[in-house]
Amino acid sequence: MNEQTTKERILDAAEEIMLERSFHSVGLKQILDMAKVPKGSFYYYFSSKEQFGVEMLKHYMGEATARKRQLLSGKDDEPDPLKRLETMLDSGLEAVQSVPDKFPCLALKLSSEVSDLSDAMRLELAKGFEQWIKLFQEVLEEAKAKKVLDKTVDSKLESQLIHDLMTGSIHRAIINRSPEPVRCTVGHLKRRIEKLRLN
Repeated sequence: MNEQTTKERILDAAEEIMLERSFHSVGLKQILDMAKVPKGSFYYYFSSKEQFGVEMLKHYMGEATARKRQLLSGKDDEPDPLKRLETMLDSGLEAVQSVPDKFPCLALKLSSEVSDLSDAMRLELAKGFEQWIKLFQEVLEEAKAKKVLDKTVDSKLESQLIHDLMTGSIHRAIINRSPEPVRCTVGHLKRRIEKLRLN
C-alpha cells in the first residue's frame, strides 16, 4: 500500500474537518494539526485558501466519482445495469442513514456555501456533478444496448433527474434531521426505473 503524500494528508484532513464544520469556519492550523504537517507544507502546495478549496474539491470529487463508477460498472458482480443503478441509490440512502444529522457528502455540504463566494470552486463542483450525471447516463445507455430499457428513453434527462432528485432530497433530509426525504426519493426512482424496464 502506497504511503500518502503530504498533499493528500492535508486534503484528507481538511475533508474530514469540513464535513463537521464549514469551509470558512475551518482554520489553517486545525487542518495542519490534524494532518500533522508544518505550516510551510501548506504554502508549498497551495497559493491561497481558495486554490486549496479548488484542489480539495477536485480530490474529493475524483474519489467520489471513482466509488460511483465502481458501483455502477460492476458487470462481473451484476450483469443487469438497472439493478446496479438501484444498488447505488440504496447506498446513497444508507449513507444518509449512517449520519442522520450531517451531510454524507462534502460536495453537497459545500455547494451552497462556496457557490457565491468562489467561482473557481463552483466550477469544480459543477464539473464533478456533470461527471456523476454522465455515469448514470452510461448505465442507462448500457441498459438500452442490452434491451432491458426502452431505446426511446432520454438517458441524459433521466440521469439529470436522478442526480437532482437525490441531491435535493439529501439537502431536505439534513434540514429536517430525517432520512425520510431520501427514502421517498429512492423509492420513487426505483419504481420509475422498473416502469421503464422492458423485461
